[in-house]
Amino acid sequence: VFALLFLAVVWKQRNSINLERKRSEDLLLNILPKEVAGELKEKGSAAAKSYDRCTVLFTDFKGFTQLSERVTPEVLVEELNHCFKAFDAIIDQYGIEKIKTIGDAYMAVGGLPDPHRGAPADVVKAALEMQEFMKGYKEECLAKGKPFFEMRAGIHTGPVVAGIVGLRKFQYDIWGDTVNTASRMESSGEVGKVNISESTYALVHTAFHCISRGKIQAKGKGEIDMYFVEERNPETKESELQQV
Repeated sequence: VFALLFLAVVWKQRNSINLERKRSEDLLLNILPKEVAGELKEKGSAAAKSYDRCTVLFTDFKGFTQLSERVTPEVLVEELNHCFKAFDAIIDQYGIEKIKTIGDAYMAVGGLPDPHRGAPADVVKAALEMQEFMKGYKEECLAKGKPFFEMRAGIHTGPVVAGIVGLRKFQYDIWGDTVNTASRMESSGEVGKVNISESTYALVHTAFHCISRGKIQAKGKGEIDMYFVEERNPETKESELQQV
């Protein structure tokens, strides 16, 4: 009897330990990409890596500051959470890595840590779907007499460095001029539009109908060629999109 009781206690403790380990691993994977989390667990650190071609997406909401002054913090966070959860679901479909949110800004990137996932065309498709979601949600809010967000989206493709910095509260982040330019694509865009740079346009123009905006002045960057993505080219097959 004592032996059986001892085995039962050991079995229960082992299950409890395994459950806690799984919770810890799930939490880590919710913060870091799988490959980075694995390296961190194995080595205790994760080295920064350079990527030659990544596609960075930035979004933010028009009039966020003004809206935050009109509603309670609880309502504001609830609305942000509703939108960002929808964005998370969209980018997951395309293998795009969410980097972070800063206030009302949402940042994601395709092409890392696995260069074969999140192609430039996938990031553009995700951005178009985000805009469609925001337009649909605006109609819902208007029907209910609720305040609503309108969104700008900007995309740029180029090299980045990705990794973890610091010792506490790990956060996977990316750095480089590509990130700055993508941010300028967003701030230089228009509500309801997906604004892309020349480098992204060169990679996706066969898959989407785009409108040239010419050279637009961007803060700290001078004049940059920009394009609005109108819609996906219906003649482009899904298999061809995967190669873009």
